[in-house]
Amino acid sequence: MNIGLDMMGGDYAPAEAAKGIQLYMQEAPAEAQVFAIGDEPQLSALQLPAGRVTLVHAPQVIEMHEHPTRALKEKPQSSISIGFQLLKEGKIDAFISAGNTGAMLVGTHFSIKPLKGILRPAIGAVFPRVNGKSGVLCDVGLNADCKPEHLVQFALLGSILAEEVMGIEKPKTGLLNIGEEEGKGNLLSQEAYQLMKNNPAINFTGNIEGRDVFTDKADVMVCDGFTGNIVLKMAEQLYDIAKSRNIQDEFFDRCNFETYGGTPVLGVSKPVIIGHGISHQVAFKNMLILAQKMIERNVMAKMQQAFPE
Repeated sequence: MNIGLDMMGGDYAPAEAAKGIQLYMQEAPAEAQVFAIGDEPQLSALQLPAGRVTLVHAPQVIEMHEHPTRALKEKPQSSISIGFQLLKEGKIDAFISAGNTGAMLVGTHFSIKPLKGILRPAIGAVFPRVNGKSGVLCDVGLNADCKPEHLVQFALLGSILAEEVMGIEKPKTGLLNIGEEEGKGNLLSQEAYQLMKNNPAINFTGNIEGRDVFTDKADVMVCDGFTGNIVLKMAEQLYDIAKSRNIQDEFFDRCNFETYGGTPVLGVSKPVIIGHGISHQVAFKNMLILAQKMIERNVMAKMQQAFPE
């Protein structure tokens, strides 16, 4: 099991990524290997577990402000470009980065491509619940404008993630809407509702509202990426508010993005996980754990099975 990690991505690179590897290796299975991709002189100065980490030299870095497509073309020796090349060649089984999000999405599309039958890949985020459990919100930013068919595919992808990685049997799926009743919402929501309702592969429970996001009314919550990103950022702000007011509460602590690490791109042939630019060691550790679980459970192959040619 080989997991590639962009050591140069994020505001605190490469030190926090290295600390994340150290934390991960304390509980990682013996077969897990990390390919640390970045500037070798800098990486050599860090304390990385001997025998468990392979250094891959990448002298260039795609900065956060750079145009994704142009940067990937002009910086073929960047840590993100080399990471995707290794993933494409099968030298690593998953790729993680907290670097330029746009470059990660463009690299995913052009390097490993969507699974056959997938109209649009999506990003799924793990959401905390007040009962201590977790759910999945999909999409959270990749597709701002959607068609009903896209939302149906997001429901299927999110359900597989919930079942295989989070261990939720027959996850309940809800459509995020402005009301519970059938027929509520805009044309997108109304049409998507009917498609989900009539799809036997989806355990559809109907519409859910914004107040249901932190409850267990649905295990998988489906929406377009525009709506999902707003909801995700609102949840992250809850943690910041609680922290600023010295509120000690388990639920608010679980709203901290570091707890979940990063968001996986769903509907592509190999695991790609995108981290927050301000990720620290705990986030990197949890991204590595997520990649490990997706590899062990062969999640992408199971997603492909849900979309036969």
